[in-house]
Amino acid sequence: MKKLLFVLLAFGSLLWFSCGNKEKVVKMGTNAAFPPFEWIEGKDVVGFDITLSNLIANDYGQKLKVVDMSFDGLIAALQAGSVDFIASGMTATDERRKSVDFSDPYYSSKQTIIVRADDKSVSSVSDLKKKSIGVQAATTGEIYATEDIEGADVKSFKTVIDAALALKNGAIDSIIVDELPAKEIVKRNPELKIVDDDFFTDEYAIAVKKGNQELLDSINKTIRTIKANGVYQKMNEAFMPLDGEVKILTAEDLQ
Repeated sequence: MKKLLFVLLAFGSLLWFSCGNKEKVVKMGTNAAFPPFEWIEGKDVVGFDITLSNLIANDYGQKLKVVDMSFDGLIAALQAGSVDFIASGMTATDERRKSVDFSDPYYSSKQTIIVRADDKSVSSVSDLKKKSIGVQAATTGEIYATEDIEGADVKSFKTVIDAALALKNGAIDSIIVDELPAKEIVKRNPELKIVDDDFFTDEYAIAVKKGNQELLDSINKTIRTIKANGVYQKMNEAFMPLDGEVKILTAEDLQ
């Protein structure tokens, strides 16, 4: 009996030790097809938002787990508890604020038009009337193209990379997308070009489940800290360099 009791106590202690020492994980939802903010490099998801999210997780005292999914499923996943926050170049719109809480803005981005390099018919957003426009589903680009461009034939894609392929193949006339991803797409696809016409600006923010004030406060603290201590500037220089050569900067590089 004593031997059995000893075994049970030993097993219970081992179970307590294992559970008590289990590393806590905070899950970040993203759509890894939006360089330089998030993209897949080999087997890893990398980018500005990934580095930022690792810094957020470190400050929150937990290990980051990146969950890659379609952009239009991110808010539903957050509401269902499948992820704890979203970092995916997401604009803090009034409509989205009905469903989630947003952090302080961490990046401002203007919308841009991409067309085929030999297309001389588009020099501004007004030239997109009655043309086919590719957009990423559930983005502000989709909303703008649908509501503000007269007679546009708006075609939604899971990723802007899919839209770029359709544009190259002649399936659509143009793409509306954020400036930095547009630059990455054109850099990788010289048969495409950017039309220089600023028509509206977005502010990216981190989304958390409504009411998760503890995590939101921690995220805002991280954003304020890295802007004050120079880390944010280093991230900008690495992921958004003037010479066009992106450097993948990890959270460990910034310690």
